[in-house]
Amino acid sequence: MAKVLMKGNQALAEACLRAGCRFFSGYPITPQTEILEYLCWRMDEVGGVCVQTESELAGVNMLFGAAAAGARALTTTAGPGFSLKQEGISYLCSSDLPAVIVDVQRIGCGLGDIFMGQGDYWQLTRGGGHGDYHTLVLAPASVQESVELASEAFDLAEKYRHPVIMATDATIGQMMEPVELPEMREHDMDKFDWAVRPRCEGEEQRAIWNRYWDWEDGGRKYPEYVLNKYTEMEENEQRWENFYTDDADIVIVAYGTSSRIAKSAVLRARKEGIKVGLLRPITLWPYPKNAFDQLPHVKAFLDAEMNILGQMKDDIILADKNRRPVEFFGSYWDPINEFELAAKAREMAERY
Repeated sequence: MAKVLMKGNQALAEACLRAGCRFFSGYPITPQTEILEYLCWRMDEVGGVCVQTESELAGVNMLFGAAAAGARALTTTAGPGFSLKQEGISYLCSSDLPAVIVDVQRIGCGLGDIFMGQGDYWQLTRGGGHGDYHTLVLAPASVQESVELASEAFDLAEKYRHPVIMATDATIGQMMEPVELPEMREHDMDKFDWAVRPRCEGEEQRAIWNRYWDWEDGGRKYPEYVLNKYTEMEENEQRWENFYTDDADIVIVAYGTSSRIAKSAVLRARKEGIKVGLLRPITLWPYPKNAFDQLPHVKAFLDAEMNILGQMKDDIILADKNRRPVEFFGSYWDPINEFELAAKAREMAERY
């Protein structure tokens, strides 16, 4: 199929439709509003439903209802809007409902600002709601990858009966790149034996509730069920990209927009004869721990993120089992600087 030039947010929205998504509920907030704007007219053309809700709370709870009926359902948000959705995400997890949530990350705590940022990592990977849960988290680094992972997000959500979060950012959402869109797929929302629907006389009632009520022992086996579910995800869904890591002494670890800049920094350092590579997590959860076992020659890792505190650093330390040093290079008001990142890698190479 021929490539078309599209903005990241709009390409992601179109990819969701082509994956069979026929329900969207969400509230406008920069830098993700183009998704809502695009689906307001495009969803009509494919026979779906798009609801501009009165709040993010309404958006995630309408998502719950559509997912409970078996639809491929989507909500999107950014910044403080993502915080408001956390209770709803906890309910989705407790009820084993497949759905896709997109967080187009921006900068700062509280209201923050509309600039690019990666300050939601802890919230994305630890779960910002109550209870024991994880969500699968996919982090694209380009408009094309946003398209590809959008389709995969719905497939994974149904594979595990679990919500999947796509973690993009303001840069990827707002930039324009050529993309190849997939063919349109239709989704049969009546194919699930668990989905709620109107019933005829004599049919068994279907109900969506906290899954521990499904066990006749009063939920005693529920903890084992949850642990097995997340273990399966960790064993099967770790994804990452290696870039010049085969002989690297220093490996930068970065995702999303930061990984694009890190690739340029790696090439710059390589021209100077410094053995630097990049490990790019594609899944933020489950974190690609297996990737670190495949890099026994690396002397140190450099966490590169667009935030202040280095939120991913702890996961790098844990994934590497605290075997090698991990340092942090961050930015806040501006994207990571390629030259400064290369200089930091050079300085680390001299020390380690």
